[in-house]
Amino acid sequence: MRRTILGMTASALLALSAPLLAERSELGELELKEVVGGLEHPWALAFLPDGKGSLITERPGRLRWLDAQGRLSAPLGGVPQVYAKGQGGLLDVALSPRFASDRLVYLSYAEADAEGDEAGTAVGRGRLKDDMSGLEGFQVIFRQQPKLSTGVHFGSRLAFDRDGLLFVTLGENNQRPTAQDLDKLQGKLVRLKPDGGVPDDNPFVGQAGARPEIWSYGHRNPQGLAFDPWSGRLWLHEHGPRGGDEINLPGKGLNYGWPKATHGINYSFLPIPEAEGKTVPGTEAPHHVWEKSPGISGMAFYSAERFPAWQHNLFIGALAQPGLIRLPLDGDKVGQEERLLEDQGWRIRDVRQGPDGYLYLLTDAPNGKLVRLGLRER
Repeated sequence: MRRTILGMTASALLALSAPLLAERSELGELELKEVVGGLEHPWALAFLPDGKGSLITERPGRLRWLDAQGRLSAPLGGVPQVYAKGQGGLLDVALSPRFASDRLVYLSYAEADAEGDEAGTAVGRGRLKDDMSGLEGFQVIFRQQPKLSTGVHFGSRLAFDRDGLLFVTLGENNQRPTAQDLDKLQGKLVRLKPDGGVPDDNPFVGQAGARPEIWSYGHRNPQGLAFDPWSGRLWLHEHGPRGGDEINLPGKGLNYGWPKATHGINYSFLPIPEAEGKTVPGTEAPHHVWEKSPGISGMAFYSAERFPAWQHNLFIGALAQPGLIRLPLDGDKVGQEERLLEDQGWRIRDVRQGPDGYLYLLTDAPNGKLVRLGLRER
């Protein structure tokens, strides 16, 4: 049965079918419910305002609307053609900060070059039609240049700051040295105006040989990006190679080291050829690091009132070590982590806090699903 809780009252929530499972955590008993299944490699989720449901991307190139009654739409129209190869495809989705008036939906995706052989990350936006059938007037506002990926390391998370500026994570396309090249957009975090223009106060504006879009560099493959709702500070996490997944707090114009500085090694068990050590002068050390890679993807701060025990916790999905990671926070300080849902074997691609105070997880699988997670209420 396909049901969703979006827009329902508390009493209606209790009427849903039995939980998918209940298990213990350090903070109490967990309760999971499947919201919807049948999703092909879902990648990202964005909640619509006023209980109108949510938008979900599927990596092969589909954008779906899940309405407040749990009905999953046919693929929406007006979505760009994507490079659906390897890790490429339709990736993140975000609503304009002014969505209530402009109805603009932002998408990031892998885009092929003219020959169709190599690809890079692109970002575009279109207006969500009033009848929810698709996007109209879709325009590309940003392209990663040059296009160097043959199917890996697109990065591609989107986040708007309090001033309405758009941050976009960009993988280094498995072309390691490019993450240090300021004339290329591989391995970068970029900062844009909502229309794709470059803010005048970006750190490399006017610098010869540097792309003005760049905010920070030396990143590998960042698939988590979120603003701390209390301080407004931006957090980013990225995949290491074999070991060395990182959380960073990206600052203006700073270098986060890849591939010169890394806690990881190559998948071949050999050292990274360009690596000079775990920390290198002139680069920023990770804010938090995993010596063994969970394969992190998706990230959400918990700030809702529904589950006070989760307040000031950070939740991160994991792909290589399937499950959900809970990190308690004291300001910016990261406490001892807890691993959740490991027995489910789910590759968790995205994590979002819902408007109802629950967490929502997308599982990365040919038959993926959206799952609601909470603490059991008594």
